[in-house]
Amino acid sequence: MNKLVEWKERLKKGHMLSIICALLIIVAILGFVLYKKQREYRQASENSYNMAFYEVVDYVQNVETYLAKSLISTTPEHGAETLTHLWREANLAQSYLSMLPIESQELENTEKFLNQVSDYSYSLSRKNIYNEGLTEEDLTNLEELHTYSTELENTLNQLSEDLNNGRFQWGELTKKGTVAFAQQVDNISKESFSNLEENFHEYSGLIYDGAYSEHMTSTEKKGLTGEDIDENKAKEIAENLIGKDKIKEISNLGLSENATIPAYSFSVTSSNDENINISISQKGGHVIYMNTNREVNSEILSQEEATKKGKEFLNNKGFPDMQETYYVTQEGVTTINYAYMQNDVIIYSDLIKVKVALDNGDILGIETTGYLNNHTQRDISHIQITKEEAKKNLNSKLELTSERMAIIPTEWQTEILCYEFKGTVNDKQFLVYINAENGREEDILIITDTRKRCSNYVIIRGYLVVQLVVHLGTFLFGTFECPAGDVSLWT
Repeated sequence: MNKLVEWKERLKKGHMLSIICALLIIVAILGFVLYKKQREYRQASENSYNMAFYEVVDYVQNVETYLAKSLISTTPEHGAETLTHLWREANLAQSYLSMLPIESQELENTEKFLNQVSDYSYSLSRKNIYNEGLTEEDLTNLEELHTYSTELENTLNQLSEDLNNGRFQWGELTKKGTVAFAQQVDNISKESFSNLEENFHEYSGLIYDGAYSEHMTSTEKKGLTGEDIDENKAKEIAENLIGKDKIKEISNLGLSENATIPAYSFSVTSSNDENINISISQKGGHVIYMNTNREVNSEILSQEEATKKGKEFLNNKGFPDMQETYYVTQEGVTTINYAYMQNDVIIYSDLIKVKVALDNGDILGIETTGYLNNHTQRDISHIQITKEEAKKNLNSKLELTSERMAIIPTEWQTEILCYEFKGTVNDKQFLVYINAENGREEDILIITDTRKRCSNYVIIRGYLVVQLVVHLGTFLFGTFECPAGDVSLWT
């Protein structure tokens, strides 16, 4: 019996040992498979980063080549072709640079350089397209850009050599974080990434009066006037905007110093227990944003009445001479965009959005970012051609329905004084903008009616350049989606 029991114990121990051994083998196999997969993933990432880096090298070399060619081009036709190639190569260099495992702030000057090469070459190519030669200032700027492109090319070539010789790997940058990029990881040579930015430490951007000059990209807040205010003054302005008799409680959410426009934010509970968020600029005490969360269950006011309510509100709050441009109506609330009018010229850059409830006409929200960024008195005396001369540049088939003057923004934060002509061709509506200084056709917009694909009737009117199209889909007061309403959109 003792032998039998001993034999059973040995069997149990052997069985457990087998299980343990099997588990260890399984763990080892899984570990090997995971290690192999990790190596494959790391190798794939390394190959991807290598590909992106070598593409950057190639495109920067092309940038240097086309910049050199642009300095000796003598005809507008060839110059336009060269500058268009330069614009494309600089754009592609930026795209592949963004694929590297490095945060954008670590390459701020390099990205800025490529961006200005792209923007400036596009600006000059338009000159050439209109048969204008490059000025001495243009050539000086191109020569400066060429000097920096040569330095960038040399640095990238050194980096390429370091990469080929195994002095660094992309995975090491990923492991050590982007701080290692700024401070230089141990096994990256002296001529490595840190030099890429050091070569640009004196590069502050071009100084010229073209479309992409530094003072335009710095986004000066032209409409943000007045002295800095403290929290108590901002609170007082917020209370006056809403109406002290309508406030049950107001809480300060602090000062947002790193925002595009530094501002004091407040959370308000109204006497009707509605939640209101409001933002007041630190400089000048301007309202930037106000939004009331309230459900609207009926539509009693007409669009004309709501538009009038919004304009009266703007007049009372210190925003005179505003003209409605387009609106969106959704779930009993209409959001109306107003643009500033100066001497019968509509200025689409100075934009304010007002949110009006259609049940009782309450102002539920306002957003003034466009106005505060851009509002100033414009010089509209640079009219070189008459309206009749501008009409000569229109398509003969365009049947005009309205005409006026407008200042339109560009995607490069400049402005153009134009004649705005609205008309139809084959039952399709168009807006045509003719430059009032040189008669160029600056833009053509199509008024697209999408009501057939949606259910409710909503109209969006006005001039939509690239900036406004972006705002249209993501209104600060809520995201607009087509299924909630019909749209007549100027694109």
